Amino acid sequence: MQKILFITGSVNQTSQMHQIATELPEFDCWFSQLFTDNRILNLLINHTSLLKGTVLSGQFRTSAEDYLRRHNLQIDFGARLNSYDLVVFCSDLVVPSRLQEYKTIWVQEGMVDKYTLLSKLVKMLRLPPFFCGNTSLNGSSNVCDIYCVASYGYEQFFIEKGADSKKTVVTGMPNYDNLKQFLNNDFPHRDYVMVATTDMRETYRVENRPAFIKKAVQIANGRQMLFKLHPNENVKRAEGEIRKYAPAGTMIFSSGNTQHMIANCSELITQYSTVVYTGIALGKKVHSWFNLEQLKKLAPLQNGASSAKNIAQICREYINHTGHKQYFNPKEALNNKVSQILNDELLINY
Repeated sequence: MQKILFITGSVNQTSQMHQIATELPEFDCWFSQLFTDNRILNLLINHTSLLKGTVLSGQFRTSAEDYLRRHNLQIDFGARLNSYDLVVFCSDLVVPSRLQEYKTIWVQEGMVDKYTLLSKLVKMLRLPPFFCGNTSLNGSSNVCDIYCVASYGYEQFFIEKGADSKKTVVTGMPNYDNLKQFLNNDFPHRDYVMVATTDMRETYRVENRPAFIKKAVQIANGRQMLFKLHPNENVKRAEGEIRKYAPAGTMIFSSGNTQHMIANCSELITQYSTVVYTGIALGKKVHSWFNLEQLKKLAPLQNGASSAKNIAQICREYINHTGHKQYFNPKEALNNKVSQILNDELLINY
């Protein structure tokens, strides 16, 4: 049986890979947390705390593997147990050279960090993309054979940042392709101004959190507020700051279903967070540190939760492709699936 390795990261990335693997029952699917064979990075991972806020270390691996075990999925951390016919990545910032020997596919799992001067320099000097210290170059390294992206806006975005247009295919993005489903929920609160924070400080970026809280309070203008903390945040510190600068009675959640909270809010305030797309899709008034007009163009396709099936079809077609990699057309492979669905529907109706 042909084997596929899915590279995981956060729980969001892990759940997306799980959805894709579920659509590929004819293959032997395995999972590994994102890892590196780079000696310097491994030294930092194993002997310092510098990378503890990244998916290469600490709680991210623990949380991802807890998820995998709960769902009885096969784990091969570091790809040591098997050789593979295909590897599916959630990030192309760190791609071990030995995995590049296999067929590879990259899957978008969320927005990427803001493209900065440092991003441009790293790209221009052809340095490893992780030198940016953020995800701004995720999806544009061209190291993978195929790039599955969330929307036509994102396809153009990645191509402008250096992705090969022949490698890209718009599939939609699991976890963000059927956002209206979250309107049906049992979250007990409604009609509040919601603030979704970001783990900037935990990933060694500069943030003036008191100023951000004060700005959010100003936007709320006396209305009930709800803060949802990023899962990677220092909860004690974040709660203390909110209690100090936000009005009494402000609700604070460090866990719970973020999408349900957004569905029930009247207005959404974000920093650098993919959840802004939930607010946009559900027609909420949103605030972001990204340009809102650009975000609306980038917003993931709402295709009724068919993204995992689309990506699985690309995996299936590519793993069975016998020609040279450069002759595989991912757009054509996806169109073949759409044509087959239409033909099946015509036969059924006939």
